[in-house]
Amino acid sequence: MQTSSRANIDPFIVMDVMEAARALEVGGRSIIHMEVGQPGTPAPAAARRALGRALETDALGYTVALGLPELRAGIADLYRRWYGISLDPARVIVTSGSSAAFLLAFTALFDAGDRVALGLPGYPSYRQILKALSLAPVGLATRAQDRYQPTPDQITATPGLSGLILASPGNPSGTMLDRPALGALIAAAQARGLSVISDEIYHGLHYGARAVSALEISDDVCVINSFSKYFSMTGWRVGWMVVPEALVRPIERLAQNMFICPPHASQIAALAALGAVAECEANRAVYAENRRLMLDGLPKAGFTRIAPPDGAFYVYADVSDITTDSRAFCAEVLAKAGVAITPGLDFDPERGHQTVRFSYARSTQDIAEGLDRLTRFMAGARPPRLTRPG
Repeated sequence: MQTSSRANIDPFIVMDVMEAARALEVGGRSIIHMEVGQPGTPAPAAARRALGRALETDALGYTVALGLPELRAGIADLYRRWYGISLDPARVIVTSGSSAAFLLAFTALFDAGDRVALGLPGYPSYRQILKALSLAPVGLATRAQDRYQPTPDQITATPGLSGLILASPGNPSGTMLDRPALGALIAAAQARGLSVISDEIYHGLHYGARAVSALEISDDVCVINSFSKYFSMTGWRVGWMVVPEALVRPIERLAQNMFICPPHASQIAALAALGAVAECEANRAVYAENRRLMLDGLPKAGFTRIAPPDGAFYVYADVSDITTDSRAFCAEVLAKAGVAITPGLDFDPERGHQTVRFSYARSTQDIAEGLDRLTRFMAGARPPRLTRPG
């Protein structure tokens, strides 16, 4: 059977690393997981209790395509609490994870062949979803001195764009855009008629000043968020998007046909999770301690070229002094040190041969053990500098 050209996209390498780590664990190895951005904590207790009650009393069938009205209202209230924004719940669309939100946004905003800009390094699924929709991702090569975030002059210098994806905190860097920087990017994009999509799924996970939402700057943006990270609900697959009023009905039509509705059970849990402030903040305190350990321990292990993260739970490291083949290096670290980390190729196909990402989303005990293993590996067991073939 023939396949379409749209299916010819790159794999999500971190998932391959996860599978390799799982195979070693099945064989009896102890693996420290620093590869995937998955909290080590479960969904908030209130979310689990709410779902348990619903399972006894509710059929949990289809909901309306845009999501439970009470959940949409609860998300709108979150914007009041976090940002002081008065948001009409009618502009909130609940989705099957943030991945579905990106699919809906890209489909609603762009036509086949449109060029959409995004910073590199960046979340790999942006590029692959765009390609699968016959859209053209245009990478903007960001720099460490710019905290791995795009700049307005890059937008100005790139012709023929239809859209711009921003992420703050970013993945893999964890760096954030302050209000002036975010405002300048949005202004530069909108001055050229670009649709702006702001990925805010790591909001709530900050270690100094809070993240700024694009909605604080403009209503003419598409904001995407998720219950996966701050609320520790990755596998529940429930996210949301906030869109201009004129975009609600087009996205509703797409959502009806693509997904019917988000999972009812996950929506019930998500509504309860919105009130679990103390538990979510306790998790953030764990990440803050993990971040402290990482920023202290990684340079001691030999990973000195990093941009300290402002949020999320990642550290992105330039390892060009260690290897020019990050994929082989990560495989070596997994095999010899028992630590799973992600090669930068996932996030930057051009320069990622010389970068890696560390996640500190797991328990503090795991992070401390992982750093100890990395230190010992780099001190003695590490092979000579790895060079990419060819």
